[in-house]
Amino acid sequence: MINRKVINEYLLIILGCLMTALSFNFFFIPNEIAPGGLSGIATVLYYLFRFPVGVTTLALNVPLFLAGIRQLGGRFGLRTLVATILLSVFIDLVKVPALTEDSLLASIYGGFLMGIGLGIIFRMNATTGGTDLFAKIIHQYFPSITIAWVLFAVDFLVVLAAAVLLGPSQGLYAIVALALGAKVIDLVQEGLNTAKAFFVISDHAEAISKRIIEEMDRGVTLLDGKGAYTGNEKNVILCVVRRTQITQLKGIINDIDPAAFVLVADVREVMGEGF
Repeated sequence: MINRKVINEYLLIILGCLMTALSFNFFFIPNEIAPGGLSGIATVLYYLFRFPVGVTTLALNVPLFLAGIRQLGGRFGLRTLVATILLSVFIDLVKVPALTEDSLLASIYGGFLMGIGLGIIFRMNATTGGTDLFAKIIHQYFPSITIAWVLFAVDFLVVLAAAVLLGPSQGLYAIVALALGAKVIDLVQEGLNTAKAFFVISDHAEAISKRIIEEMDRGVTLLDGKGAYTGNEKNVILCVVRRTQITQLKGIINDIDPAAFVLVADVREVMGEGF
């Protein structure tokens, strides 16, 4: 029986590959921007020797994939293989006109679109091969070298090559695209379900908790706390709310205990009942 969930995941991988390819065809390739990785290397080679970007990316990925196939495993390896091939095919076959000749706009919108595409692919437990796989291989043989440092080194060298061969400005635009793309990837992987965590230290913790539960329909956890200076024991309220509920919760706390000590922290992702 065909697993509908698996089908949906592969459809999302296809969508992610298409969006990433469009970021190159709409923005990066027409404006000589090489945003790191093997695709960035392929972009530089395209302007030097007119090698097709997609074919070059795939050719660079093949030896890496063969070298790291043992590390990839079955499910992850298959998805990575599919994503690697699809990205290369889409870059060469999906012909679209450049949307802008402004390199700054191209680096911003290209980085944003690339980040969404790669974020979707990563979220579906796949990668597009390339430097991610290279970093894992290096880390296997040299454990003291972290994956993050390998990725940084490769991207830095690609940007440096772009700056030397295509011009300093193009190297700077590539950095913009890289930074924005990385930020968007994190956003897509973590989701938009951000919230705020309230830690409330008050002598009226029970009264505040009761109103939160009744008026806001939010769960509350009471933590045991003890003042280091006074030695007095009191409950600490922990409550996670949506951003739209911040003002309401502050109002409840202020109504009951204006002297309460309140700590508000960002929560990048929330899972569970009510979220």
